[in-house]
Amino acid sequence: MKKMIGRIGSMKSLTKAVIACVAFVVLYTIVAIVIQCTTEKALDPSLTTGVYGLFGTELAVSGFIKIFKIRKEE
Repeated sequence: MKKMIGRIGSMKSLTKAVIACVAFVVLYTIVAIVIQCTTEKALDPSLTTGVYGLFGTELAVSGFIKIFKIRKEE
């Protein structure tokens, strides 16, 4: 467990943000499916669009930052 915590602590903040975004989107998708199956009602489409839009944009911007950092280093 300490090795895992040490690896997480040594990661860059951008990497942590990407992992958090992907984890949240996966968690949101699972919860939305469970809610829809149990209550037979879908979540508000505006909420779903907002969640995917926000985190999709965050991932895209993080990707562009990584790409430009790599090009800058070369």
